[in-house]
Amino acid sequence: MIRNFDRQGKRNNISVYVTNSEGGDVASKIMGHFVINKMDFRFTAIAFGRVGGHNIHLRLSKRTINTLRKNGHDPDSILLEIQRKLIEGDIVVPNDLNFKDYDSS
Repeated sequence: MIRNFDRQGKRNNISVYVTNSEGGDVASKIMGHFVINKMDFRFTAIAFGRVGGHNIHLRLSKRTINTLRKNGHDPDSILLEIQRKLIEGDIVVPNDLNFKDYDSS
């Protein structure tokens, strides 16, 4: 179960923004940032999906993880929430971001 609360029991309101995406038929690299409590943090992710469904490998810097902890957030819960939002499409994408159509023929 994803805990969507910080250590003080306050609900995490996370907004996820994708700023760039590049990749191919099997995997894509996603770059973006997320905002939590008016603080902005960058992330990179690899999105892939075939047998077994879709998955996201998300990376946050050590500095981001430490800052989240200092502000009372559980970094593991934040990672899970961002992964869920990326998989479910609960993200903000700029209008000018081009998702390339990769034709395998």
